[in-house]
Amino acid sequence: MDLTKFFLYTSLAVVTYLLLLAWQEDYPPVVNDGTSDTIPTLDIPVAEPAPSTDVPTQVPAVQSPPTQNESSTPTISSDNNSAAGIITVSTDTFEIAIDLNGGDIIHLALPKYLKQLDVATDPFVILESSASRSYVAQSGLIGRNGIDNNSRATYRSNTTNYQMNESADSLVVDLIANGDGGVQITKRYSFSRGSYLIDVHFLVDNQTTADWQGNAFGQIKRDGFDDPSSAGGFGRTYLGFVTTADDDPYIKIQFDDIDEGADSVETVGGWIGFSQHYFISAWVPNPEATNRFNTRKNSANQYFGEFTSSAFSVAPGSAGSHSFQFYAGPKDQYVLAEIAPNLDLTIDYGFLFFLAAPIYWLLTRIDSVIDNYGISIILLTVFVKALFYKLSESQYRSMAGMRRLMPKMQQLKDSYGDDKMKLQQATMELYKKEKINPFGGCLPMLVQMPVFIALYWVLLESVELRHAPFMLWLTDLSVRDPFFILPLLMGATMFMQTKLSPTPADPMQARVMQIMPIMMTALFLMFPAGLVLYWLTNGLLGILQQWYITRKLEATFAAKKAN
Repeated sequence: MDLTKFFLYTSLAVVTYLLLLAWQEDYPPVVNDGTSDTIPTLDIPVAEPAPSTDVPTQVPAVQSPPTQNESSTPTISSDNNSAAGIITVSTDTFEIAIDLNGGDIIHLALPKYLKQLDVATDPFVILESSASRSYVAQSGLIGRNGIDNNSRATYRSNTTNYQMNESADSLVVDLIANGDGGVQITKRYSFSRGSYLIDVHFLVDNQTTADWQGNAFGQIKRDGFDDPSSAGGFGRTYLGFVTTADDDPYIKIQFDDIDEGADSVETVGGWIGFSQHYFISAWVPNPEATNRFNTRKNSANQYFGEFTSSAFSVAPGSAGSHSFQFYAGPKDQYVLAEIAPNLDLTIDYGFLFFLAAPIYWLLTRIDSVIDNYGISIILLTVFVKALFYKLSESQYRSMAGMRRLMPKMQQLKDSYGDDKMKLQQATMELYKKEKINPFGGCLPMLVQMPVFIALYWVLLESVELRHAPFMLWLTDLSVRDPFFILPLLMGATMFMQTKLSPTPADPMQARVMQIMPIMMTALFLMFPAGLVLYWLTNGLLGILQQWYITRKLEATFAAKKAN
């Protein structure tokens, strides 16, 4: 390459890099925002309960919660209640707003997960209700004596603010409403320290002369807005409702499916949730009862994922209860697996889940010792590369052999010219004589590819990568490199690998190999830095391994030739 071409290519690369930096400054990643200033209007499910044969007609009497301090276990007082308003709940894992009109969670933020890395007082918001978007968790009682049949129940509470004390391990929030006659309904939210799982209890005190009967429901109502936790780029993850069934452990229900009319599912236990990148919200009803799960859309273009429980009843002059759970938090594979069967499948590794699960386990074990996800990714890549060292060695041996034969193959081309039949026969005889398999470099690469794809999905799905720092300018491995240094280095490693590999005989293939580093660099510019770090590390290790094996083989060949 002459100096003029070198100067032009260098100038073009510098200008392109500066344009990328300027583009990122003008168009930074969008962080969706919203405030809880609008109370949603409920569209409750139709009371079509599942058969009640699995639910006893008499529910055990309600047990009082454990004794706690005054702030964590409020005592209902008629002269100190706030009616039809908003109450707030603060724990170590939640910042919640509950609407007393229905007792619904209309705002839920996670103080341990920030919306923006550099704003410590701005937690990531999962549930919210604002003029621009609605994503709320609603629950209540419908059916024969349900208090949410005609309009939402109006609850009252002891105070407008509940806070978990630093010395407490739990917090109980009781909301009280009056039903027909002498029935009193308590909607109890129970929170535990360090947990993103909320226990919801409906306590029914029936002091009438007739049986009380109702069906509990829980629903997630959401607009079709985009994923606020998405890292962007080309590695976008699933956004939509999810549920489970006896014949299908993991069912995805996208917005388009609901537009076309999705079927309901009836099963014992089960769950229904809404999945986004890194986070999930899910209703987990009574695991021993038959529940009906459904998705739908209302006239306001709001989407619903909901469950309706079997009917439960409370005898005259007695008390009974119905309980279920609500999860809102990070996609922790092991935590979700303990909550309900198949709930951990919402961490979607695709068809390579059987490879991704042990890779994720190994990555978390490494990070528990290293406490730096960037270094953990590098060590994991080294481990995987070492695991396939023999396969890679076979691949690089074949490539080195092909490279050594290039002069002889060129002589064959010059000898046979355009006679492709004779050229092919002579080439195969050369391979046989030199004991080289031209496809020997392909099989090891194909065997390793599923593992590398599984590792890609592990890094894409791991919430631990979100806001995880590495070093220097890389303060968040879940977003793109702000200066595009990692993608450019990755492209340079790919270019070096093409130079170490034998040039294909086909001119078209040779041109594709030359263009591939440029295409991959452009593709990875917007990928999360953690993923690019993995590919860069893998490429550097590949270069070192290929250089070492090739040099070793060339020395062996030279020694044989000298003898």
